[in-house]
Amino acid sequence: MIAERPDWCVSRQRAWGVPLPIFINKKTRKPLRDKKVIDRIADIYEKEGSDCWFTDDIHRFLGDKYNKDDYEKLNDIVEVWFDSGSTHSFVLEKRKDLKWPADMYLEGSDQHRGWFHSSLLESCGTRGRAPFNSILSHGFVVDGKGLKMSKSSGNVISPEDILKNYGADILRAWVAASDYAEDLRIDKNILAQHAESYRKIRNTFRFILGNIRDNFESQKFDSIEIKNLNELEQYILHKIFILDSLIKENLRNYNFHKLYKELLNFCALDLSSFYFDIRKDVLYCDDVNSKKRKDCIVVLNIILDCLLKWFAPIFVFTTDEIYSLVSKDKKNIHELVFPQIPKKWENKILDDKWKQLFKIKQEANVAIEEKRASKEIGSSLEADLKITTDDKNFELLEGIDLAEYFITSKAKKIKSKNKEDLKIEVSKSQGTKCPRCWKILDNKCERCEKVIKDTI
Repeated sequence: MIAERPDWCVSRQRAWGVPLPIFINKKTRKPLRDKKVIDRIADIYEKEGSDCWFTDDIHRFLGDKYNKDDYEKLNDIVEVWFDSGSTHSFVLEKRKDLKWPADMYLEGSDQHRGWFHSSLLESCGTRGRAPFNSILSHGFVVDGKGLKMSKSSGNVISPEDILKNYGADILRAWVAASDYAEDLRIDKNILAQHAESYRKIRNTFRFILGNIRDNFESQKFDSIEIKNLNELEQYILHKIFILDSLIKENLRNYNFHKLYKELLNFCALDLSSFYFDIRKDVLYCDDVNSKKRKDCIVVLNIILDCLLKWFAPIFVFTTDEIYSLVSKDKKNIHELVFPQIPKKWENKILDDKWKQLFKIKQEANVAIEEKRASKEIGSSLEADLKITTDDKNFELLEGIDLAEYFITSKAKKIKSKNKEDLKIEVSKSQGTKCPRCWKILDNKCERCEKVIKDTI
């Protein structure tokens, strides 16, 4: 585009615009080239604006050195794209709170041959380099079918209507989730989808707040003795470490839609469908001073701290409201920086182990759902699991509270005699249902009995 373009004619014959401060000698028809004259005109333009070129006597611009009768003013104006392409000079270089070159030029995709192009040409011609370190271009807002919005088509969606029906945070969620490199589609169905995603994220916050009883304690991440935590909590901290790395990478590359997707998946899959699902029994039924529950509360506080800071640029009002409820200081959430996740939270060995455990859990869930579909059992707590597996998986399941992990009343593992990979059998649990934890056990639930006794 640059190498093959023709010479740039920077003048235009228009009735309005920024006039070119050029004087033509009437006899020689050559332009006057005098730096003092040019500087004088520039000073006048800066103080009064350029309209004076069309109204004032030319003697004011020429000064006493030249006879005004020997010269005529050129009434051509600066080409508008040259004008806009020069903004880096009279904005960035003139303001003390800004710097040249700009870190980034941001505009729509139509500016590849417009502002981006003219700025590059002007700056390279006068300063030998681009006026920006990087550029970012984005598409345009279109309707759900990808068509241009217009009043005549009746497909215009007003931001005011979105704010009224959904709130500002839903609109911001749509912006964050959209791939700006393409045209951004929007309609009521798309907004409804983002509202549903927001609901999942909001429910994540509600679960945490409900279980820490609004007692938010900011954790010193470096001081946490991670090896003293339960293995599941160690794994979640590893997931936070990985998520933090992905967030920072996507921020550096301006991939905001990928960042939002990672956060949404963490809330919906890693937390709600996995960690919270497993730990609900501990949070609801264990003694408040049990180590497992205390470890969980520590991790919930960490999760809340991280999520509030990560989501703050997107859900401005939601995070501000939550932080104002739980924070003991007077700072605003938007005054804080992103969390610094310690390297020691990374655990690749544990990651590999729990990926395999998750595969087993998925197969167990399928087997349980089949029994539920056939009405043989109701909830998963009505199920007993028998897991027959090879030596590798048998060792993998060692030390895991299987009933807790698979969210059943009972579960046991059996080493396969035939060396088969994995076989999961589900049967209806027999015994007495605990009215507190709802587990079906052979005898009374000793845990719940003890908690009730200690509470009384």
